[in-house]
Formats: sequence, C-alpha cells, structure tokens
Amino acid sequence: MAQIEVEQNEGVATITFARPDQKNAISMSMFDELGQLASQLGYDDSVRAIVLTGAGGHFSSGADLTPDGAAAPSRPTSAAAGSLRAIRDRINASILALHQLSKPTVAVVPGIAAGAGASLAIGCDLVYASEEARFSFIFVRRALALDCGATWILPRLVGLQKAKELTFLGDWISARDAESLGLVTRILPADELVDSARETALRLAKGPTVALSMIKHGLDVSHGMSFAEVLDLEARAQSICTATHDFAEGMKAFVERRDPDFSGG
Repeated sequence: MAQIEVEQNEGVATITFARPDQKNAISMSMFDELGQLASQLGYDDSVRAIVLTGAGGHFSSGADLTPDGAAAPSRPTSAAAGSLRAIRDRINASILALHQLSKPTVAVVPGIAAGAGASLAIGCDLVYASEEARFSFIFVRRALALDCGATWILPRLVGLQKAKELTFLGDWISARDAESLGLVTRILPADELVDSARETALRLAKGPTVALSMIKHGLDVSHGMSFAEVLDLEARAQSICTATHDFAEGMKAFVERRDPDFSGG
C-alpha cells in the first residue's frame, strides 16, 4: 500500500500521508517521495493549487524515528553521525522543494500535527483545521532541535518569545489556541473540513496563477527587505503580471462587469 497518495482533480493536487496505523508518521521514503512530488507538481501546468493532508483522522505525528522508518540513526556513533547528515540533507531537499512551490498550498489538519508534521502544516500557505486538531512542536521531548523549517516559520507567525515557549516546552495546543496564535487560518467542524478546504483550493486553482505566485513570493521574502526594496519588488512583480493573458482577461472582465475567467497564463 502506498504511504503517500496523490489525487488530481480540477486543477487541485491532493497529497495524503497514508499511514493511518502510525498516525501518518513520515518515513524516510515518504520524505523522498514528498520532495519528488513537489518538484513534479511545481512543473505541471495542469496543477494550480496543492492540498496536503493525512489519512485516518490525523495530519502527521511527525518523522518516523523507529529503525524501520529510518528517519534517524538509533545510536550516537561516528557512523551514525554521517548517516544522520545524509538523512538530513535528503529531508531538507524535500522540505525546500515544498517551500519553494510557487503555487498556493493548503494544509488540512483533521487531528494530530506534531513535530515535523506540525512544521509541514504551518509551512503551507493556508492551514485549515478541525475543531479536534492539536499541534505540538514536540522535538524537545525527544532531545531534538527543530527541523523542517520550524525555526524560520514559527517566529514569523507567532513572534520570537511565543515561538520559544512553544518549542522549549513542546506542549500540545488546541486548534483554537493555534488559531489565536496565527498558526491556523480557519477552524471548521470535522464534517465540514475537507469540503471547505477543497472549495478554497478550487478557488485558488481558478485564480490568476502568475499573480498568485508573485504575491506568495513577495510575502515570503519581504521580512528581510526594507520598505524601498519591497516597493521595487512589487514594481517588478507588476511588470510580470501585466504581461499575462490573465491580466488582459481581468481588465476585460472589469470593463464588461463580469467575473474573470482566468486560464492560468
């Protein structure tokens, strides 16, 4: 049985972690496959939005640290240290491929999102969670540092001190608390979660792809830029957007007082 399932429909690709018996713990092979999928979907013009979720009522309990999962060596030997470096390089390459997607990404979190699972969820552009969802940056409880980009993402979402509290203690937080902190975009009843997230993903897939990619890139890099640099970035982005078919359609729809029909070009 595949540990990651992929479905494409109406411009939306849905990636599902499919190890429900292990609460979707992510094995090394799953990290590899996730990176390959991110690269493939990034170049697939028929895919205009991506959903990331988990099977069996949970998002992911994090990296599989068991010997079978091979996400980390079990003994602190010099050989294990070399193996760990190789593993981290592979994992980081996959996470970077996911982060660098120019297309909108939506995390759908029905239950637990812990460790690397929590990092992957909050790394998406939008995070939809059920009322039963719980999050934990549990690394410290395993005597591990943060990974999968949490060191970069968390302070940007919640501020430095709150990021330290969440990661120093590794406590579980509810969906409501996660929403109030800015980790979750929207909370929904469990029976409405998938349909609502799907509706949002479809809206994104029908949007102007170049404009969305420019907006996403600008917001992602703006933290390290001055106001003047951001103005220059926006000007360059607008010059790219105004050369697209979608811009022409948007202007035509405005004049004709109708909704635009964006083709993604």
